[in-house]
Amino acid sequence: MSEAGGLPIAPLCVSMGEPGGIGAEIMMQSWLQREVEAVPAFLAIDDPARLRAAAQDLGWPVPVAEIGGAAEAASVWPRALPVLPVGHRVPWQPGHGDPGLAGAVVAALQRGVDLAMAGAAAALVTNPINKKLLYDGGFGFPGHTEYLADRTGAPHHAMMLAVPDTAEAPGLRAIPATIHLSLKDAIRQLSTDHLVIQGRLIDRSLRRDFGLDRPRLVLSGLNPHAGEEGALGLEDREIVHPAVERLRDEGIDARGPLPGDTLFHARARAGYDAALCMYHDQALIPVKTIDFDRGVNVTLGLPIIRTSPDHGTAMDIAGRGVARPVSLIAALRMAAEMAACRAAADAA
Repeated sequence: MSEAGGLPIAPLCVSMGEPGGIGAEIMMQSWLQREVEAVPAFLAIDDPARLRAAAQDLGWPVPVAEIGGAAEAASVWPRALPVLPVGHRVPWQPGHGDPGLAGAVVAALQRGVDLAMAGAAAALVTNPINKKLLYDGGFGFPGHTEYLADRTGAPHHAMMLAVPDTAEAPGLRAIPATIHLSLKDAIRQLSTDHLVIQGRLIDRSLRRDFGLDRPRLVLSGLNPHAGEEGALGLEDREIVHPAVERLRDEGIDARGPLPGDTLFHARARAGYDAALCMYHDQALIPVKTIDFDRGVNVTLGLPIIRTSPDHGTAMDIAGRGVARPVSLIAALRMAAEMAACRAAADAA
């Protein structure tokens, strides 16, 4: 067991992500900042030789310790970065993409799923992937979220983007009801039933994984001014409003549809715990504007806890030692806090 913010949890595991990206660097930087930033203990699922080569190339004092199982991570953590071998040879080639390494990337993900499902790891934190390289290597899923939902047997899931509270302003949890679709297709996919399913899932997740007794959920409008009572479009009146009514009938504290242009300023954010948004950019733009560096991607609805930095592989700067670990550290902290909340909720 290890300590994260005073909460006892099992070590977290971090998947390798795109080998040509900044995953190795932000993992090593997180370990180097483990004391000053109170980073929860984690193990890396990677090729130990790759990380040793990276540390040597960058001139960073990061000892890499190969471990045989997750149980060894906590004792290794204070003196070295614990690495569970992914089972593939992965070269240190920053900035270079190779679809032939897709198998190693997926193997790291699957190893993390197995550890989390077995309870050997408290959560899975995923380093960013390069989807095009994975597709070229035979990966059959749109992305992390769909792969994890399939491998864990989750019937419903949602992508939540979150930034933490600060002393100056509340943070934000935003969930896009539709994700990687054109705006035209996103509107076509919207339905009252889908919004109700998403609302239920968000309510359960906020209770179980974030320790909120009565989560406050808002649903954004789709159209300007939430449709202006039908004058600017009928979707808010005919799709979103009935979903809010059904959620309220089930005892969920839901409000909306609320205009998207007034939903995300600091005073408005203080009035709710999560915002269910109608399309991708409506959720992601405010999150990334409020705190670009500390954004965290969370998958709701899985039997395991999964978080990820809310940024890409940054292959253009990989290997230069300038990548910042802020988002990965935020993802690790959130995963640890969620794991502690879920353990307490399940025990209760």
